[in-house]
Amino acid sequence: MPELPADLPPAFFPPTTPVAVSRADFGPDFHWGVSAAAYQTEGAWNADGKGPSIWDEFVRRKGRIPRAETGDVACDFYHRWPQDLDLLKQLRIPDFRFSVAWPRVQPQGTGRPNPAGLDYYDRLVDGCLTRGITPWLTLYHWDLPAALQRRGGWANRDMLGWFTDYAGHVAARLGDRVQHWMVLNEPMAFVGAGHLLGLHAPGRRSPAGFLAAVHHAALAQAEGGRALRALLPAPARIGTTFSCSYITPWRPWLSRDVRAARRVDALLNRLFVEPALGLGYPVAELPVLRWLDRYKRAGDEERLAFDFDFLGIQNYTREVVRHSALMPALWAALVGARRRGVPITQLGWEVYPESLYEMLRQFSAYPNAPRLVVTENGAAFADEPVAPGQLTDPARQAFLQASIGQVLRARRAGIAVDGYFAWSFTDNFEWAEGYEPRFGLVKVDFASQQRTVRGSGQWYSDFVSGTE
Repeated sequence: MPELPADLPPAFFPPTTPVAVSRADFGPDFHWGVSAAAYQTEGAWNADGKGPSIWDEFVRRKGRIPRAETGDVACDFYHRWPQDLDLLKQLRIPDFRFSVAWPRVQPQGTGRPNPAGLDYYDRLVDGCLTRGITPWLTLYHWDLPAALQRRGGWANRDMLGWFTDYAGHVAARLGDRVQHWMVLNEPMAFVGAGHLLGLHAPGRRSPAGFLAAVHHAALAQAEGGRALRALLPAPARIGTTFSCSYITPWRPWLSRDVRAARRVDALLNRLFVEPALGLGYPVAELPVLRWLDRYKRAGDEERLAFDFDFLGIQNYTREVVRHSALMPALWAALVGARRRGVPITQLGWEVYPESLYEMLRQFSAYPNAPRLVVTENGAAFADEPVAPGQLTDPARQAFLQASIGQVLRARRAGIAVDGYFAWSFTDNFEWAEGYEPRFGLVKVDFASQQRTVRGSGQWYSDFVSGTE
């Protein structure tokens, strides 16, 4: 194991000792990669027939994004993908997770696909394969066609047909070469932040709309899986991804805080995975979910389930929860990391790599859980310039090392986890936070579009290639 950087922020690690780790510990079949998403990287927001997405419209609303930033150009990956894939190959990172932009394929969300949009992803997939990079494709990473939002979006049950039709077009075009598929990216995140809190596109704050979107997204998760399985040749693997955070009570000796933590866990971590596994919604722990019954139809309980080949675990931190009478229905509130005086990232998230192990343990505990893949994990930290063309980021590097150590800890405990994808390959547009938070293994100067590999990127390259 390489030595950890000496100049880490104080108290960077949680109290336990980091797990010593080397590439050889994982065996030859473990998947190592990086992740990205269409709206966050592609730019070219209205090029070659692409229609507007809900994010194209959301970022134009005054006050929504710091400095009025947009994803119109982002990393310009739409035009620069050959150079970026060359860099990925140079870094010897074998797997690349990206998403398809639905409005690039179907500008209005329905109807005949846009040939130029599918051609672009054709070239991207071929570009990966010719460089020896394995593509992992996500169908939906939050950029719903704006035309469908005007018809109700995820709150409209017609989404099931719209989404499976879209999935069919992508599978028919790319299924002969892409073997790893993900249906949805973090449904709790896009439904909660977009339909209940109003912080993300489409910017709604509607409890009824949230509940409708929950049920339709949970159904689409399974229906999308079935649509892919009907079209994809063997040995395609079909998964979906979940945002998750290890939930602990603020005062574990207080039963009301413990109960609050259980309710938050049901909402944030269990709401979408349990229906997919045939267990239904976690109503017992979160009775407010009984209101979902108004959106159910005969046969929906069975339709919610699908036998995924893998589940994508996307974890960045833990959350500490206390009872709160100010949050009816949930009766809980988060206790912020700053208030707790713990080490934090650029986004104010607690630095707690052990959360990843805890979530792998929790998701693997279901009796019928498939194999797991860490499809996102990373941390945003500010740069520390050393010399022209060089960037050191010891905190990010240490976070990656510690997190990978937690994956190894899980494997040694018998948990079936087959891959790890760092978020993210390059800096990108971080949704409602704009461009300031930096997660990339590769720095992007958004004015010049120049790429510079950070120290963490070089370390990850050496690690996954077994040369560190």
